[in-house]
Amino acid sequence: MALNLDGIIGNSPALRDVYKILEKVAPTDSTVLITGESGTGKELLVRALHKNSKRHDKPFVPINCGAIPRELLESELFGHEKGAFTHAIRSRPGRFELADNGTIFLDEIGEMDLSLQVKILRALQEKEIERVGGTSTKKVDVRVVAATNRDLEVEVAAGRFREDLFYRLNVIPMHLPPLRERSEDILVLAEHFLRCFCKEKERVTLTIGAPAKTLLLAYSWPGNVRELENFMERLSILCEGQNITPADLPEKIQRCAGPLDDSATVATSQRQGFVWPELKDMRERGQGLKEFLDEIEDRLLQEALRDSSGVKNQAAELLGIKRTTLIEKLKKRNLLDA
Repeated sequence: MALNLDGIIGNSPALRDVYKILEKVAPTDSTVLITGESGTGKELLVRALHKNSKRHDKPFVPINCGAIPRELLESELFGHEKGAFTHAIRSRPGRFELADNGTIFLDEIGEMDLSLQVKILRALQEKEIERVGGTSTKKVDVRVVAATNRDLEVEVAAGRFREDLFYRLNVIPMHLPPLRERSEDILVLAEHFLRCFCKEKERVTLTIGAPAKTLLLAYSWPGNVRELENFMERLSILCEGQNITPADLPEKIQRCAGPLDDSATVATSQRQGFVWPELKDMRERGQGLKEFLDEIEDRLLQEALRDSSGVKNQAAELLGIKRTTLIEKLKKRNLLDA
């Protein structure tokens, strides 16, 4: 049976490696942990795992562990009995029960509170859950797939994530590479999104000229596929001509791409303006490694704030980090009001 990729677009070598693992893992019931930066499309990969599994005709139940307050998350996951807490006027099943015989997707598992991690571990080990306010356990048959943009091994070392749960989740690790490591997919995705948005907005499909393609390929896409999709929607609305030119692209894309040769083509486009720092650069500035890296990070943080007009959520998206992580870094550098 052909692999159902369920909306995943791209055929770069990096993605083909992901497809190979997907084909082997999907038919099993093994627990899978998917890692990757924000915006890479982890949920699409999880849905493809479900679509190609033996449970494909059973429920697929996602839950974002980072988007629900921790005091409510336990009830969302395991359900509650009537009277378990204020406003619990009736019993209610949780996501594990709703996913019985199917797949539950625990997105942003790295954001989960330690006290809840113990209960997730029990659900994985014993295949049973207990509702909030309940006195008995319920057996559940679910396949668990989790995803995170954090390095859970670092979180384990820092005491923020349980080691035993990490090993329970990490039976089959899958990593979704960032868009900058899948450059062959950038134009394929850009043209796909552009076609979809132009059709949705009932306008003639725009084409991307060769110089604009060169700049799109040269940009690092810190927000990954989500950033590219949002940008194509913007172009489908704001571009006045039918052919997208460099003038239609925002300044940050032109600036981050660096100077391009006049003869640059789609096949050979690169970030020719970028040069990796060398030891001599550090020595010339009279800095140690920490000071040198701190200065680089400071400059990137300030650039992200400028490009986002000070909007912290957008700045965090540009940097590919969580808003809370951005706030911590800004506080450390006294840049919070920048």
